[in-house]
Amino acid sequence: QQQQQQEHGQEPSYQIPQTTCLLEYRVPYSPSAYPIARPGRTPPTAPAELEEDLAIPTSPPPGARQLCNPYSVSSSRRLSSVKNTLLDLTFSRPAVAHRPHKEGDGYTPREDHDFNSKEDPRAFQRERSEYSVLCHDLSEPQFPPLSAEEASLLLHRVTVLRGGLQPDAIVDFLSALGRLPPPLRPPVRGDSRFAMLCRYAVESLPRMCPTQLLALLRAFVCLELPPGHSMLALYEAELCRRGGMLNRTQLLLAGDLWRCLGRSAPLYLDVTLTQLEQSWQELSVAELVQLLYLVGEGRRAPAALLPRLELLLLQYLEELTAEELGAVSLGLFKSQSVLSQCTVRRLADIGLAQLPGMSNLALVNLLKLLRFSRLEHRGLLRALGQEVPRRAGALGPPALMHVALTCSTLRYRDERVLEAVAAAVLPLASRCRNKDAAKLLWAFCSLGYDPRNRTAFLGSLIQQLRVRTEELERYPQHLLTALLALAFAGEFPSDLVGLALSPRFVSLASNFHQLELKKDLFMLDGSVGLELPDWVGPRLPSQLCHEVTKVLWGIAQEDMCQRPEVLEAEALLQELLGGPSFVRKHMILPHTRSIDLEVCLESSGRALPLNECSTLTALAPPNPRARTASSRGWEEQHTAVPLTEDLLAKLLNNLTLLPPSQPAELQPQHSTPCRASEENSRQICSGVLLTEGLLDALTGRPSTALPLPPRPTGPRRLAVQVCSRNQYCSDTRFLMGLHAMKRRQLGQLGYCAVELHPWEWLPLLRRSRADKLAYLHSKLYSTLD
Repeated sequence: QQQQQQEHGQEPSYQIPQTTCLLEYRVPYSPSAYPIARPGRTPPTAPAELEEDLAIPTSPPPGARQLCNPYSVSSSRRLSSVKNTLLDLTFSRPAVAHRPHKEGDGYTPREDHDFNSKEDPRAFQRERSEYSVLCHDLSEPQFPPLSAEEASLLLHRVTVLRGGLQPDAIVDFLSALGRLPPPLRPPVRGDSRFAMLCRYAVESLPRMCPTQLLALLRAFVCLELPPGHSMLALYEAELCRRGGMLNRTQLLLAGDLWRCLGRSAPLYLDVTLTQLEQSWQELSVAELVQLLYLVGEGRRAPAALLPRLELLLLQYLEELTAEELGAVSLGLFKSQSVLSQCTVRRLADIGLAQLPGMSNLALVNLLKLLRFSRLEHRGLLRALGQEVPRRAGALGPPALMHVALTCSTLRYRDERVLEAVAAAVLPLASRCRNKDAAKLLWAFCSLGYDPRNRTAFLGSLIQQLRVRTEELERYPQHLLTALLALAFAGEFPSDLVGLALSPRFVSLASNFHQLELKKDLFMLDGSVGLELPDWVGPRLPSQLCHEVTKVLWGIAQEDMCQRPEVLEAEALLQELLGGPSFVRKHMILPHTRSIDLEVCLESSGRALPLNECSTLTALAPPNPRARTASSRGWEEQHTAVPLTEDLLAKLLNNLTLLPPSQPAELQPQHSTPCRASEENSRQICSGVLLTEGLLDALTGRPSTALPLPPRPTGPRRLAVQVCSRNQYCSDTRFLMGLHAMKRRQLGQLGYCAVELHPWEWLPLLRRSRADKLAYLHSKLYSTLD
């Protein structure tokens, strides 16, 4: 036979035609699928050792013509299916390294937690003895180990028995090979006799029972079979076909074995969820946690089953250990499963109670769930102020990133947490992926927080982006995330900005199918145009800017423009100033994705129509260092108050003065007009808001006001901001990074930002019209003082 094979030379590849479906399964074999190659050619020799070598070449060798066979394995020798001669399968290592993985082929890349992770994400499976039948323990050594001589003898028996191998013998052989020590596995996987054994196993699949199928999967896990091998698709199809024959334990164990192989197996996961819908009430605690773990690794939320699993989760909530709680949180987060706020809060309550004994990984997973659910659990967030500084040194870059990103998403600004993260990231910056660096920058800059090591912190992360520039083409969103965060902080690294605005990168990001990145490009380009007047690098095409502006304005008209607080402010400003021509609702800075109510006032206080304001006089020259009136404290706006007896008497009587330009009809109907002096003709109404700055001026406390910049002459353009609470860090008056950048850029454009703070304006909506007009009047005209 060997002489006959050499005479024929290099033979073409042979295939295993396979029809994969859930109702029927066949493994026909047709060696005539390829014509016989010309004799007289010397067959190539197979390499002695091939690591990760069970990949399938994508095309047959020269001289072979492939017919319609969906699954193929290449062979360098002729195979007779009648005599069951030696099946010498040769595989190519480069095919593994460079084989493109298409969507749906079952290949799953390494997870985020595998990068620089210091903890086992499957640690929860050691919490209960019940997991031993539901999971495969990767850390457990296989005893007794198989030696190289025993493995060679076993493979020799395969060549002797050949077609006489029965399913139980095939399972025994592969299970024994699974006990090989790690250094001996690659040579065995590259051995042609092992490939022949795998071939016989595929042919015997219809005759195997579920237990034998699971034993084969476990053996493949121990042998570290590559996840992209097409043979595994046959096993997945067979398990899908038999889904109704498997019990809950077998369903969950098979799902776990697919995870150990690194294969997503989406069809099998669908079958598992369908089968468990019928017996979901019988799931134990361990089965529920394992199922949610598999759901998370499969990245799909079961729409029909999820409400039932939520009820079961609430039932078992008190029984969950800290590691199981972390596994449940991670599964819900990865599958994007939307639970009720009550359920998530209950999970956070349990996590807070178990926080001292919770592992770092479980804590980070719980924070991921809080971030996805947008749940601000005050107790747990406050506890981070003590836990994160204690744990930061043991966290890797991804974990530190998730901690900071949770604080940013929930607008929670805690100096203890952020300082601990910034200090821990600095020595680990070289281990950060682009994803870690970009989201760390986003977390800090979106909160508007400058750590004590600001220069070194920002510089190290920016340098890491430069080092990993080649990754940015695969993940363009990370570069834009980082650059927008730096723009919030007023930092613009010219080389990275030039790369992001280059025509090649703009084309790549514009066609990126996973995310909409045009708006991010537009925000970066708009910020560069305002804050880098000397920029000579690339800019976005005007057509793209116009397109994005149109989209953003359409979104704003449907959302922000229709908010009651905005409509009320717009209507009252029109009434106060004299009509719609004096107020314009639009986006002064479209790239900041928010609206403004633009007003123009003369230095005397008279309102100007906006078209007249733009034609009569030019805007005052921008002053980048000048702070807006709304961002300065009361002491900076009013450095001296003449305290007269009349003023003191009126304050003691709870009376307030209105500026002379306010019309008399704005006086509340229920109030009694006070006598106005002939010198100033002032009117008085009730309801004074006694501010802290006014108290400081009255009590004579020392003023810390800085000298104000010279006030520009001519008309002043005001950008009235109807602020929401989401524009500020939680429970503080610190603006979030995006809105701080907008205030800065408005000032550079010559506008004075006037903020209607939510803690002031929203309560006023329930008060009288006169009170609201008085508030708006004081806000507008205080900018002229």
